[in-house]
Amino acid sequence: MRRFFFSLSLLFVFLLAAPVCQAKTGVLLAAFGSSLPEARKAYAAIEKAYARAFPASPLVWTYTSQKIRKKLRKQGEATYGIAEGLDKLAAEGADKVIIQSLHMTAGAEFAALARAALIYVVRHPGKFKAVYLGRPLLESDADAREVAKSALADLKNFRESGEAVVFMAHGNDTGRSDLTLQGAGAILGRNDNLAFLAGVEGSLNIDDVIEKLKQLKIRKVCLAPLMVVAGDHAVNDMAGDEDSWASRLRAAGFEVRVSLKGLGEIPAIADLFLKHSSAATDDLALEPIKP
Repeated sequence: MRRFFFSLSLLFVFLLAAPVCQAKTGVLLAAFGSSLPEARKAYAAIEKAYARAFPASPLVWTYTSQKIRKKLRKQGEATYGIAEGLDKLAAEGADKVIIQSLHMTAGAEFAALARAALIYVVRHPGKFKAVYLGRPLLESDADAREVAKSALADLKNFRESGEAVVFMAHGNDTGRSDLTLQGAGAILGRNDNLAFLAGVEGSLNIDDVIEKLKQLKIRKVCLAPLMVVAGDHAVNDMAGDEDSWASRLRAAGFEVRVSLKGLGEIPAIADLFLKHSSAATDDLALEPIKP
């Protein structure tokens, strides 16, 4: 009997001394990607914000653009697709994952990200205890108001008196992002009656904005990207010397200045992505709960 109680005591001490096994959450930041070093300053700023918010979590970047991944790999940089990024998190000991979309809207790129994440979960049952997907930047009216306020405030010391600002969004050639961007454009206009939004693709056309600027007899225009990074579209389609928004505005008689700063460089935008990550509670590994 004494031996039994002695053994039980040893077991009790061992259990108290044994480390408690805690869940380890990994973060997968999923962006379209950019190969321009200057543009990726926005990604660096977002990464710092996530490193502060998740100090004990492994963090992996993934670019949803296969073209960008291929280009970076040729330059000797290790890059990951969705499945590769999730495999890396698993190898680093994560048993729960937050996949945070760094896309602007729930357009084609976000749809591809969600599909890739679901395929991975189905093909690797039990690999993670839970997989959550954080939504893109512009999801709600509150999101649009925060983005508009932050983007305009960041340009406050850059813009001149009486100068209009025309933001460049990406948009989608199928129109999938049109309504979201139209709403964002309306909110920008409510915050500043000299703020306008057009898209590289979709229904928000720069020609329509140019006509409005002419009607308002505005002569000075500031161009700025409404994109997470000031990548190829901002550098070439917006600010380039040939067949760009800047060149078309100048040809129409406007004085044009350009800001090449991605939204991701603004701390409030990184905070908004973090809010979306914390709000991601729908586990992709489970069937949706019906109300």
